Amino acid sequence: MNSMMNRSSPMSRRTLFAGTAALSASIASAGVISIADASEAPQKATASNASQATGADSWLAALALQAATYAAPIVAMYNLRDTTSVGRQAKVPPNEIWRISDIASPAIAAQSGYVTPNVIYGFGFMDLAQQPIVLSAPDSEGRYYMVQICDMWANAFAYVGGLATGYNGGTFALVGPGWKGELPAGAKRIDCPTRWIEIQPRVHVRNADDLAAAQEVLNAITVKGLAQYRGGPAPRAIAYDYATPQVNPKVASSQMQFLDPLQFWEVFSAAMNENPPPENEIEPVLPQFKYLGIEFGKPWKRETVQPQILNQMKKAAEGIGPMMMPLLPFLGNTVKGWNIPPADVGMPGADYSMRALVAVFGLTSNTTREAIYYTSVSDGAGKPLSGASRYALTFKDKTPCIEAVSPGFWSITAYDSATGYTIPNPIGRYALGTDSELTRNADGSFTIYVQRDDPGQERRANWLPTSSGPFYLIIRVYAPMPDVVEGLRV
Repeated sequence: MNSMMNRSSPMSRRTLFAGTAALSASIASAGVISIADASEAPQKATASNASQATGADSWLAALALQAATYAAPIVAMYNLRDTTSVGRQAKVPPNEIWRISDIASPAIAAQSGYVTPNVIYGFGFMDLAQQPIVLSAPDSEGRYYMVQICDMWANAFAYVGGLATGYNGGTFALVGPGWKGELPAGAKRIDCPTRWIEIQPRVHVRNADDLAAAQEVLNAITVKGLAQYRGGPAPRAIAYDYATPQVNPKVASSQMQFLDPLQFWEVFSAAMNENPPPENEIEPVLPQFKYLGIEFGKPWKRETVQPQILNQMKKAAEGIGPMMMPLLPFLGNTVKGWNIPPADVGMPGADYSMRALVAVFGLTSNTTREAIYYTSVSDGAGKPLSGASRYALTFKDKTPCIEAVSPGFWSITAYDSATGYTIPNPIGRYALGTDSELTRNADGSFTIYVQRDDPGQERRANWLPTSSGPFYLIIRVYAPMPDVVEGLRV
């Protein structure tokens, strides 16, 4: 690792996977995968179809899609907040942390409503309307952990632990917009851009025997209102009256499959007005959406919108989630079947398309400085990944893209494309990586076998089970090497 850090120039995106025979597909008894383009499907030339193809409809459809792209992150965060902290079946009240204290499984993923859980996690939505929240982090004695802090637009604007502050712990005050007052001595101030924020601890678990020790670190990450931290009474509890998002319960809520697609826009308007975007977006971006009935500071009311416009808004809301995954190869840099993320993932600024894709595909993704995600939805030949095929991923002994700054680590996980959750399998294995006892070749290289069926005793240690249908892969590197991070900017 040290020799890599001393190189004079960063690696480019295209050299990140150098030495990796990524996704060399060894396909046995697999049929050809055919993808039909809906735009090429034959249609009857009816008067109704001709009417729908008017220039007005085309313009309205484009505007609605643009608005849905802009709205997707805060709508996805609204849905996650409902699942976690304010909904009818919320896990914990606001200003508390819900801890997923076991290694991820499909059942845990479905329970959390979180799109791609990987290690042991905590989730908590903090309401900063009344007072700051004091976050206490422990000395982990060298165990990797981090606490990601996101605003309601899914921007990972601050971190505690990880590469940001290290692993020795400390006290941090999360301060909402406009708050004025004195903070406790020794508490580091973190100014938060929105009233509601989400904090998300992640703690590394080496193996099943290590779980209890990892749980101790997770449990030591705590939050407390400023008044309570000082020993005083808590402010009077706020009565929340948020509309419950009615979404398909069988998929991750970040996919935003609303049973009534127009609820997407009601949620967007309410969440935006409560948690305004940055000042530099309010005037340049929001005024164009007034033609859809969306105006900053006013509630959106479907009954005031013309039927033709409403129809296009419904289509945009229905389509924004499903269309994101196919966009992945176009919004990033794809090399040998792997999508190399842009450097600004986690804090994309005005790149609203990338921000929407991340919200749907990996809500609350980290900044690349803290963690890099390499995603694959297709093999090296461009064919979508499917359980009908078998795949081999071969890595050299030293593959730069998966090296980490100690105590960081890497892992690879397979996810069901339909649900976004980990995949049930007979051996209960949902990831391989740093902590796995992988079988290696004489030169230190190793091959991971990604397939539905057991590859046999000699290869079983390196087997990552999949479903029988479409799936995708994510390689995560926590605390990636700095020159790899810099290479994403080249």
